[in-house]
Amino acid sequence: MSNNANNDNNSGIQRFDMGVRMCEMSVHHGVAYLAGQVTSDDSLDIGGQTANVLAAIDTLLARAGSSKSSILRAQIFLANIADFPAMNAVWDTWVDKANPPARATVQAVLAKPQWKIEIVVTAAVGCGRSHRTGSSLGGGGFSWSGHVLCRV
Repeated sequence: MSNNANNDNNSGIQRFDMGVRMCEMSVHHGVAYLAGQVTSDDSLDIGGQTANVLAAIDTLLARAGSSKSSILRAQIFLANIADFPAMNAVWDTWVDKANPPARATVQAVLAKPQWKIEIVVTAAVGCGRSHRTGSSLGGGGFSWSGHVLCRV
């Protein structure tokens, strides 16, 4: 896959790491949509694969100008639901405790038998600590940043 972002000027969609079948991330109207992220080292146990996938998510979100504190939703697919506690142990050390996302975890048959976890993330872009603050929205701890409502 290409390492460059492709801007579709007609639709305002940015696509990152495009291949023939898919891209790793699309950004549109202040929201980043990540493809399912899997480990780059399938010899790792569930803890190692989870940490590996979360590092990949961090990298992609940074490229979009976002971070784990701006994740709106995470969908976690485990090959074996018995790995839930071990996955959670790694997740709990990684997740921004002040801004945890909505999350679902299910058991699923993954594309490669060696993969133990796949995570799909949707995140707001421009809501990090350095986001530009627009007009205040009633003083309720939110601000407008581009097309996205951000908690400040």
